[in-house]
Amino acid sequence: MISCSTKKDTIISRNYHALTSQYNILFNGYTAFEKGVQEIDNSYKDDWFLQIPIEPIAFEEDKIVAPTFKNNPGSGFSASDSEKKPTTTFERAEEKAVKAIQRHGMNIEGMERNKQIDNAYLLLGKSRYYQQRFIPAVEAFNYVIANYPNADLIAETKIWRAKTNIRLDNEETAIESMKLLLVVKDTLEAEFPNKIKEQGHTALAMAYLKSDSVQKAKKHLLLATRTLENKAQAARNLFVLGQLYSSENKKDSATFAFKKLANFKKAPYKYKIHAQIALAKNTTNDSVATLVEKKLQHLIKDKLNAPYLDQLHYQLGVLHEQKDSIQMAKQHYYQSLRAKNAGAKQKTFTYENLGNLAFKASEYQNASAYYDSVLQFSKDTLHLRIRRIKRKYKNLASLIQFENTLTANDSILKIVNLSKDAQTKFFQNYIEKIKKEDEQAAQLRLNQMAFGNTTTSLASAKKGEWYFYNNQSLSFGKTEFLKIWGTRKLADNWRWSKSAINSTKATDSAVAKKVNSKYDLETYLSKIPTDKKVIDSLAISRNEALYELGLIYKEQFKNPSLAKQRLERLKEINTDEALILPINWHLYQLYQSLGNTSKAAVCKNVILTQYADTKFAQIIVAPDTVFEDKIKVTEVEQKYKMLYYMYKEDLFKDVIAQIDTFLPTISNAVLLPKFELLKAFAIGKYRDKNNYIEALDYVFINYSGTEEADKAKAILEQLKK
Repeated sequence: MISCSTKKDTIISRNYHALTSQYNILFNGYTAFEKGVQEIDNSYKDDWFLQIPIEPIAFEEDKIVAPTFKNNPGSGFSASDSEKKPTTTFERAEEKAVKAIQRHGMNIEGMERNKQIDNAYLLLGKSRYYQQRFIPAVEAFNYVIANYPNADLIAETKIWRAKTNIRLDNEETAIESMKLLLVVKDTLEAEFPNKIKEQGHTALAMAYLKSDSVQKAKKHLLLATRTLENKAQAARNLFVLGQLYSSENKKDSATFAFKKLANFKKAPYKYKIHAQIALAKNTTNDSVATLVEKKLQHLIKDKLNAPYLDQLHYQLGVLHEQKDSIQMAKQHYYQSLRAKNAGAKQKTFTYENLGNLAFKASEYQNASAYYDSVLQFSKDTLHLRIRRIKRKYKNLASLIQFENTLTANDSILKIVNLSKDAQTKFFQNYIEKIKKEDEQAAQLRLNQMAFGNTTTSLASAKKGEWYFYNNQSLSFGKTEFLKIWGTRKLADNWRWSKSAINSTKATDSAVAKKVNSKYDLETYLSKIPTDKKVIDSLAISRNEALYELGLIYKEQFKNPSLAKQRLERLKEINTDEALILPINWHLYQLYQSLGNTSKAAVCKNVILTQYADTKFAQIIVAPDTVFEDKIKVTEVEQKYKMLYYMYKEDLFKDVIAQIDTFLPTISNAVLLPKFELLKAFAIGKYRDKNNYIEALDYVFINYSGTEEADKAKAILEQLKK
């Protein structure tokens, strides 16, 4: 042991310490390090809907640990490093590297005689890198580069230093050092092995992506994927390359990269399957789409692809939707949602597509339900896509509220208008229907319970052969019978008995009476409204719902067909004189847009004859020419502020005059409703009540769906009370 001192530069000492370092301490250190890297690879979850990073590791933001030098700072580690007990695999690897350096380092007269020490420093730096201790990692790499310029691992050390500088936001330094290594070749090696070339070009691609130089990043990813030595990193580089091409809409180049990955036999399977999905996204024509569709169907049948069924079915649904095979698309979307391992983010895309299909088909209630599901599964609520869906959902919410009001009030009013005999017959049929449904549901529950008990107790086959041999199912059945029917007399036609036999317990009769109320005809007949005020209020709210629905379909959803249906029906049943003008005005515009000139002429005639003094009649007689905005938005805002301050100073006449002069110059401005509402307020202060109501009516009718229209409506309701 004395002859193998680290202070003696002998063959025996050098070989002893080199062998002990390599096959004992460093072997254990690299084993721990590789285990840690494997753990990261297994735990890291890629978001395949976004651009995946070149290196599959997630570092915490703003967590950079600075070194604390207590002893020999040039060595790349502090005294505290050897004292700290390791808790992770990377800490254990670092401990082994420090141990190898401290116990087997042979720095004699300024030269390291143990050829394994550069390996130890490299392991030290790499371990610190994965612990997000980038500054101490750079120090370890720099120590190797400065003190072991001729080491075998000098090129790999420079690559790791460049990667660490990228993490420290020093990508320019990293790019410069990698160019020196790969282009100028500042090492003694004339030609690097393929493994080093791949690592170097991958690091350069990382640096260029960090500095937003996408074209240069693609160039180095292409160079890194020439040889495919490191199968995992090479597969990742190919996928990133394909994504970059796809983001630039270079589908041919993207297809080339994804095909190369799909045909890369040694690539990890997750990259290959996502390459197939990406190929489906990048289809360029119908013939290619047909081949891709067959490939996806083949992949779906393969049991190995069970974890990816949600994505495969979704992409197949997208292909069918592109070919206008809507029913087939929906089927695959449903299968994507039902997939066992369906991811939350994948579900948001699937529900969104289903919502869009329902929206296009004017199935707005279904669309709202699908968009609501998107919001339920979405985690990134601030993303632009999710914000747009949320806005759509909010717009649909008011529509659905009015549709529900219309449906409910229509149903009630329909029953109110029936004769007494017809009402009785209607509810008798309804009671029969729900009784039948309840019987079927109760029987189904009993059968399920009986089946469950027989399957779980196969040993007692005799008891499981028939329902009445199963005590648990029998007791459950009795309880269910009492809940539904109460205590019944043993007689024919027991189901039609008018009253149950009084139970000995008051609680049982109370329960039976409570449950049986839904089968009681009088319960329903008593709820039919008979008060004229209640019936009139139902009709009014129904008419308001029809009007609001007409405006929503016309203005927000641009569906003139549904808007016309709602407003035409309202025109037939409306008794409110205040709605005659707006109904005819909106129908006039709808008929004009649909090319129905004869019906448009009818509405036009109503407005011109009955409401000749209104602004709507003036627009019909002398339609304003559509001017482009002559004034910038900032000037429009300044003008509005000036007029608003004039209004506050009670200069109502001047406000009205200036708005009338100013409005023709901003016919397309966003602030137009605000000017009109301000003008209405000024009219209310300066003129009589009728003029005020007329001005508010104009704002409410002509700018429906805006905040100004809602304010005008609220004021009108107060004025008309």
